[in-house]
Amino acid sequence: MAETHSLQDMRQQAAVAAKVFIQRDYTNGTVCQFQTKFPSELETRIDKQQFEETVRTLNNLYAEAEKLGSQSYIEGCLACLTAYTIFLCMETHYEKVLKKIAKYIQEQNDKIYAPRGLLLTDPIERGLRVIEVTIFEDRSLTR
Repeated sequence: MAETHSLQDMRQQAAVAAKVFIQRDYTNGTVCQFQTKFPSELETRIDKQQFEETVRTLNNLYAEAEKLGSQSYIEGCLACLTAYTIFLCMETHYEKVLKKIAKYIQEQNDKIYAPRGLLLTDPIERGLRVIEVTIFEDRSLTR
């Protein structure tokens, strides 16, 4: 069994063994969603259902961010009326959901991925093109 890691220790000390990229899924158009296919590189590190649940939750959160509703309409109207200066003192619905996604990824890293020597990178840091999963060396095997 792999030894447990803290997120902070991994970022500073552990050597990167590999990176896995989960690509965007364009089967339903340009909606921001990622493939739920389980990468073979992660088979020894994490349960398939746990990984797929993480990706499905991220897909649902991105769908929530892009959903148009009365709040988006009001934000757009206020933006036009104030020459977009309203956004200096107000967060949009999209920005709020992006913060929610960042928090979710941080929680997943702390509770599930870091103890297994993995690190999820927020897709916003990669231009919403991929979910990057960093695999760190398993130091327990090298001792």
